[in-house]
Amino acid sequence: MMENFPFYLSLVIIIILLIMLANKIKVAYPVLLVVAGLLISCIPDIPSIKIDPELIFIIFLPPLLYEAAWTISWKELWKWRRIITSFAFLIVFLTATTVAFVANHFIPGFSLALGFLLGGIVSPPDAVSAGAILKFVKVPKRMSSILEGESLLNDASSLIIFRFAMIAVATGQFIWQEAALSFSWMLIGGIGIGVLIGWLFMKGQKILPTDANMDTVLTIVAPYLMYIAAEEVHSSGVLAVVSGSLLLSNNRHSFLSTSSRLRGINVWESLAFVLNGLVFILIGLDLPEIISGLEGVSVSSAIGYGLLITAILILVRFFSAYGAVVVTLIARNYIKVADSRNPGLKVPSVLGWTGMRGVVSLAAALSIPEKLYTGGPDFPQRNLILFITFVVILTTLVVQGLTLPYMIRKIHLPEYDDHLPDDEAEDMIRRELAKLTVDHLKENDLIDKSVFLKQIHDKWKGKIEEESDIKISAETKDAYLKLLDAQRAWLIDQNHDEKQYFDEDLIRKHLLKIDLEEEKILLIH
Repeated sequence: MMENFPFYLSLVIIIILLIMLANKIKVAYPVLLVVAGLLISCIPDIPSIKIDPELIFIIFLPPLLYEAAWTISWKELWKWRRIITSFAFLIVFLTATTVAFVANHFIPGFSLALGFLLGGIVSPPDAVSAGAILKFVKVPKRMSSILEGESLLNDASSLIIFRFAMIAVATGQFIWQEAALSFSWMLIGGIGIGVLIGWLFMKGQKILPTDANMDTVLTIVAPYLMYIAAEEVHSSGVLAVVSGSLLLSNNRHSFLSTSSRLRGINVWESLAFVLNGLVFILIGLDLPEIISGLEGVSVSSAIGYGLLITAILILVRFFSAYGAVVVTLIARNYIKVADSRNPGLKVPSVLGWTGMRGVVSLAAALSIPEKLYTGGPDFPQRNLILFITFVVILTTLVVQGLTLPYMIRKIHLPEYDDHLPDDEAEDMIRRELAKLTVDHLKENDLIDKSVFLKQIHDKWKGKIEEESDIKISAETKDAYLKLLDAQRAWLIDQNHDEKQYFDEDLIRKHLLKIDLEEEKILLIH
């Protein structure tokens, strides 16, 4: 390990350079990283990379899920909950089932159980890839919210299928009653454990005398504890991390100090940046090991099987996207849906083309044991499953990843009125905050008590003046901090108000401004 440390260090430098290049040429960085890993693996005398699946599941997956759950909008997640859960659960199950029957029919030596195993591995689209691509093009907020929400939950459903298929392959039988009970426990137990641990962290950080450094470390520990605790009792570690993270994210202003929130943002952005980069370049670097394990089937035949499964995945997702529209149009006659209008053909076509696969698929494939049981026979078709998974990841990342931005630009997605236009919402929030500030200062008779508060009053009335370098008393500082708390509370109330159409990203932007202002005031002596 230590002798290869310079190589791993150079990988981090290469990742940074490639992401800089990706931003420059406006290409999703996962595409460049996978291809670069593939090219690096072909260089003679390059150290052999053997990826430990437990390393990916335990080290990489919890923090990446936590960071994604921390940044997603709970309001949007709840608003589009029906289509998100259908994509994350129903469509994943449909995809896995279709792959199972196709593999069983067309790939020699593939039983139905092995087909379901492969289906569970390749069924979940990757969140990071879609997010990296969509940042270069403008898409409706609802679409990005649906994709983000789907990616949070589909890992759990695919890994549940994978676990049941592994049992069926190893034992040669599948008992539906036991599977139903186990499935229920994985869902209920995973969510319950995540919420419980999240609640304990929230209460502990609120009661105990922590500082910004301690709080940041605790946010890093939390997802690992949620994942490990859930997996130890055979429930879903993914759902535990997602549910616990959503609880903490939605209550961040109640238990984290301003300093903790600001420092946590910087730490988590850097951590997620490094982890995502390493994962995608390692996918490419692992190809030589995967090819060397192929036995009894030619590379060309294995590539053909991989392309067949890729085509099935794309077709199923397309049909599912249009099927979701049909179901919504029918359901609107009986229940309240988030949007009863016909979205047309454009939105489902884009959703259908966003099925890039990534880290979870590779980790699941690598976690297949080499032996059915200790001292037993080899696990059937393990190396072929690994190779097919790699072909699926590479093909969807390169083909769909490179063409999706062009597709979005060409079809001109419709504009929706889910939220107020950004400039109009910005103006409304600014005016309301100004009114709240002036009223608060007047009602508490604070304007004439301090030069600083008088300056703040004039600033928010529109007479923006350059802030002078003045000292403020402890009383004045306390009064201003209470004002900032009032502004923060108003913004949080607006975000929870379903009648308001403010984009949560915009609300968070203003909350961040308040945190920065509070941090600045706290530094004044």
